[in-house]
Amino acid sequence: MKETYDWILNKLPYSDPFLFVHEMLDINDTMVKGSYRFSPKLDFYQGHFKNDPITPGVILTECCAQIGLVCLGIYLLGQKTKLENFTIGMSSSQMEFLLPVLPGERVRVVSNLIYFRFQKLKCEVQMYNEDSKLICKGVLAGMIGVANE
Repeated sequence: MKETYDWILNKLPYSDPFLFVHEMLDINDTMVKGSYRFSPKLDFYQGHFKNDPITPGVILTECCAQIGLVCLGIYLLGQKTKLENFTIGMSSSQMEFLLPVLPGERVRVVSNLIYFRFQKLKCEVQMYNEDSKLICKGVLAGMIGVANE
């Protein structure tokens, strides 16, 4: 039976139209894998290159951060606390974009932990398309912690 990660998805501090996680594929103390399909109906496609829309790099970065940092952070913190009052914020990003993501494409994000200490989480992320071609890669960092526990 496939393990469910609904408890992580239910703790995400996002909702449509700014939720960029559809499925958690795997997670442990040092890595996370998840996926998202970019609906052609998303508003930013209306103006991001007339008649030839692609997904903005900032949105690809956000998708990598939601899966690669936030989901992993929730998993790591959730092993030690109830996560009633957690906070999250990205502190740095360094991304390289190699391929475009078109409306309707499904992407897979893989994130590997660099470190998690003093409430700072830093990960190396990669995003792949359905043909397993590398779309973008980089290093993301954020602050995540639990307030008043």
